[in-house]
Amino acid sequence: MEMETTATGRTSSHEIFGAPCWITLMARDLEPAQAFYGAVLGWEFRRAGLGRGFSIALLDGDPVAGIGSLDTALRAPVTWTPYFAVASVDDTASRIRERSATVAVGPLRFATGRGAIAADRDGAVFGIWEGQLFSDWHVWRKNAPVWLRLRTRDAFDAAIFYGQVLEWASGRPGCCEVEYQEDEVVLLQDGQILARLSSGAVDTAPDPLIQPRWHAHFPVRDVEATVQAALRHGGTALGHGPTAYGMETTLRDPDGAIFTVTSAGPG
Repeated sequence: MEMETTATGRTSSHEIFGAPCWITLMARDLEPAQAFYGAVLGWEFRRAGLGRGFSIALLDGDPVAGIGSLDTALRAPVTWTPYFAVASVDDTASRIRERSATVAVGPLRFATGRGAIAADRDGAVFGIWEGQLFSDWHVWRKNAPVWLRLRTRDAFDAAIFYGQVLEWASGRPGCCEVEYQEDEVVLLQDGQILARLSSGAVDTAPDPLIQPRWHAHFPVRDVEATVQAALRHGGTALGHGPTAYGMETTLRDPDGAIFTVTSAGPG
């Protein structure tokens, strides 16, 4: 978990809570992962403060994501994991457990805050973070380096779970709002869509695209060129076509992490 290395100042999770605030990938090997995402998404990298095994991805000089290397003894799947800002990681972890979900790692203390990794009742993995965020979180979100979709068994049931855990629609200043649009749950803040929750995932499905998970969408200028770059560097295309939100393609990186490149944001 290397989110704290990007924090430089003024915004904290007490001001912005319940919202996606960071995303990480734990790869099998850091340097090949950097080479792939640098070639495919145009990211540059700088060393993080947790040693040689972590780096911060930059797009046009701004932090986008964190990439680290898994312990070789672990057999955990390589996935993109979103983090949500919370006012108290301990209270949030307790609410997760009370609702029959799992806190898998942490809470752990870092230089500028505390974090944990959890899985919801359907097995979708996410992180929670209490502490400093980006120096200008609103600009980071407006530039949309990533938007999220939760693919889950029942979007309405998931919205209740995450709403209770992350204090969505609580009415407190800084919280996220929730709307229901055409059988989807939409997460917003100040009118900006941060994530969509969609029904239909099956936890026993052999196809990982159908299993419950938080799924990262990275907006790019040219979807087809991005796909070709991914294929040249060992990636795999899993699906391609127009959607209500623009042209998009779902890709698998050489380590198996699945993500989507899209020509537009979440709407």
